[in-house]
Amino acid sequence: MVDDPPKVVKLKPLDLYPGLKDAVYQSLRDAISEMDIYAGSEPPKLDERKLAEELGVSRTPIREAISRLEQEGLVVTYPRRGAFVMRKSKKEIIEIVTVWAGLEGMAARLVTENASDEEIASMREMFSTFDDTNEARAHIDEYSSTNIAFHQRLIELSKCQLLIDIADGLFVHMRAIRRKTIGERDRASESIIDHMRIIQALESRDATMAEQHVREHAMYLADHIKKYVDYLD
Repeated sequence: MVDDPPKVVKLKPLDLYPGLKDAVYQSLRDAISEMDIYAGSEPPKLDERKLAEELGVSRTPIREAISRLEQEGLVVTYPRRGAFVMRKSKKEIIEIVTVWAGLEGMAARLVTENASDEEIASMREMFSTFDDTNEARAHIDEYSSTNIAFHQRLIELSKCQLLIDIADGLFVHMRAIRRKTIGERDRASESIIDHMRIIQALESRDATMAEQHVREHAMYLADHIKKYVDYLD
């Protein structure tokens, strides 16, 4: 069997301006966040020269950005091999999902207290094109993007900046594993049912049920990973 070709981090050129270091860092971080980092047999490699050419900058801010990302646990550097996007082990991913369940559960509770009716309604509108589970299965890529946006919106509407900042550190891997697993064992059908339950609890301002549904939804993902996700071992 032929391995999938390695994933490549793709960036858009940046204009030169003050604050370039932060812009390079954010551009690289955003690119990593958008990748399917668990696809293929090898983690994506960060080629300093190519990244510098794509952004139209020298290699110095690229190196500094990679160093920052390494401190955040998103990149790992190996002697004589270079820098790679970090891929977590199965055990580490389950731990991330478990911690995420607690954070997102609290976010859901805060949404019932802090979000407006219109903001909560916007979460239901995300799924307006998916009238049933068949639609989710038929348009799995589109549904996957909506699924990820839903969880981002839930965290955002908590309006708790510290919670948002902590969740941001976990979201790269949460996004990647959700994207990778959403098409497995009909998880899309289960996912849309879970989301409707969550939205109903939020609309009812039922903090306890909203938190419970969100935590259970995340832990179903953890259970799926434990039972079926062998490619992380």
